[in-house]
Amino acid sequence: MAAPTQSKLVRARAFTHTPSFSKLWRYASVSVVSTVLSLGLLYMFFRIAKVGPAWECNVYATAIATVPSYYLNRTWAWGKSGRSHVMREVVPFWVIAFVSLVLSTGAVDWAAHEAHVISPTHQVQTLLVLLANFVTYGFIWIVKFLLFNRYLFTDARSQDGVEAVSTTADL
Repeated sequence: MAAPTQSKLVRARAFTHTPSFSKLWRYASVSVVSTVLSLGLLYMFFRIAKVGPAWECNVYATAIATVPSYYLNRTWAWGKSGRSHVMREVVPFWVIAFVSLVLSTGAVDWAAHEAHVISPTHQVQTLLVLLANFVTYGFIWIVKFLLFNRYLFTDARSQDGVEAVSTTADL
């Protein structure tokens, strides 16, 4: 029984030295930065500045955090340089971002509504709003990685499903 477990461990360790793992690690790092920025802005807009209802604050926070997310994902996670291709990268990224925004805004609005039932304090409402945003993007995270990796930030030669050889040393 020990041999199959060791074999899985060896494969897992080997995977950590692959270009795919490096890309996944960088994507996760960008997601952490984007999440911290988005949640920080949502907290600031909803709890501190009280800009408007939770859904409106979520729209502002997500829209702002999505801009650096695009550039960090494109340049650092996927190692792309040069001008972005509008139809292959920019438009699909923003469509995915918009769908994600709609899902998270719906979750945040629902959480804000339910928070009023649970507690009258703005502190509890803020916590539930932030949690709704975080959980929604947690579910979306894997789908976005697969879409970015397969369709958005790929080489035109790799559109047939075979990953193109990268000229970047760490990819």
